[in-house]
Amino acid sequence: MSEQNFDIVILGAGSGGYAAALRASQLGFTVGLIEKGKLGGTCLHVGCIPTKALLHSAEVADVTRESTKYGVNADFHGVDIAAVTAYREEVVSSKFKGLTGLIKKRGITVIEGEGRLTSPTTVQVGDQVITGKHVVLASGSYSRSLPGLEVGGRVITSEQALELDFIPKTVAVLGGGVIGVEFASVWKSFGTDVTIIEALPHLVPNEDESISKQFERAFRKRGINFVLGTRFQSVTQNDQGVVVTLEDGRTIEAELLLVAVGRGPSTAGLGYEEVGVTMDRGFVITNERLATSVPGVYAVGDIVPGLQLAHRGFQHGIFVAEEIAGLKPQVIDDINVPKVTYSHPEVASVGLSEASAREQYGTDKVSSYDYNLAGNGKSHILGTAGSIKVVRVNDGPVVGVHMIGDRVGELIGEAQLIVNWEAYPEDITPLLHAHPTQDEALGEAFLALAGKPLHS
Repeated sequence: MSEQNFDIVILGAGSGGYAAALRASQLGFTVGLIEKGKLGGTCLHVGCIPTKALLHSAEVADVTRESTKYGVNADFHGVDIAAVTAYREEVVSSKFKGLTGLIKKRGITVIEGEGRLTSPTTVQVGDQVITGKHVVLASGSYSRSLPGLEVGGRVITSEQALELDFIPKTVAVLGGGVIGVEFASVWKSFGTDVTIIEALPHLVPNEDESISKQFERAFRKRGINFVLGTRFQSVTQNDQGVVVTLEDGRTIEAELLLVAVGRGPSTAGLGYEEVGVTMDRGFVITNERLATSVPGVYAVGDIVPGLQLAHRGFQHGIFVAEEIAGLKPQVIDDINVPKVTYSHPEVASVGLSEASAREQYGTDKVSSYDYNLAGNGKSHILGTAGSIKVVRVNDGPVVGVHMIGDRVGELIGEAQLIVNWEAYPEDITPLLHAHPTQDEALGEAFLALAGKPLHS
């Protein structure tokens, strides 16, 4: 056995792990970063970045089809999936090269291999023992399935969907959350007939109900089929495709079944429980400062219960490095972490839904305003429909912002600041929103909640 010693050892180099490593090195700590795959983890290689590249290709396909609407004569000859793949891989490769260079420049030691926690201060990687004064668990997540639903053949997860070298004619998508609707959006733009199966009453069920309903109308208008409030029962497959059976007896035939029912924590067999780390259904339990039940051991990202978002993991990593350094960083509650679904149309939100706000503060203590993007000049130029919904406590702060429409994800930064800084609508109304931008829609919504609407 060989041994290496560091101030901080990080198990996993995804968004949370590499962010912790970068910030820790910046603060003067020596860092050992353990990764069995590639630096960047799920987000960079099989998640956020490659799927958003696919979505951009899908947007280009849609715009090309509709180009005459904008006075541009262009012919749509279909989608070259090999060229789409090359574009996607170039984006990922470029980001990977940049991250690898940055990690090396910061003097962070990368240990390649599968790590296993063997004590509160040691991680074993093959025949190496990596020792740290502090250990950060950042082992990430995997694509979940349902009990009895075996992935294989024509039953695929998002990872296999990214690697397809053909465009299927028909796809059934199990799950109407973020991953499911994003892939459904891509495939529809590529010419696929898509049917989404969601057991809950709405698509994007974690969003404000009014946003979910608008989203369903938009998908229906695009010709994307969906079945809501009905559970999956079984699937059979043969050389031609799959037959999905629902609990109500209905069947759906397709070439492929995409299983998009969420992600589970990658913690099995990594020694966490044996060392004394408190676990719950595979998740690592921490306090609000991301410390586990074992002194000196922290956890970040998707293995910590809550939102499974790359930017949450990234912020967790920065937080833990600063916590170890004694800087006492500020805790950001999950409810105030921004969320974006990058489908067509996009959905973006931060803070409480209207229903949650009324439950928390009282039905008569909450007001909301829904600004229709039909009144926004830039949205009209882009040809998108949707709305900006703002929720406030009466005579109090804004506690939620919920948006739907193409490119509204780019507006979430201002919304996040407003909600996290507990701003009142009256605090926002004196601020200028550039014209013509979609950002003006936020300004209009705050003007209305402040009691001085201009266009309604």
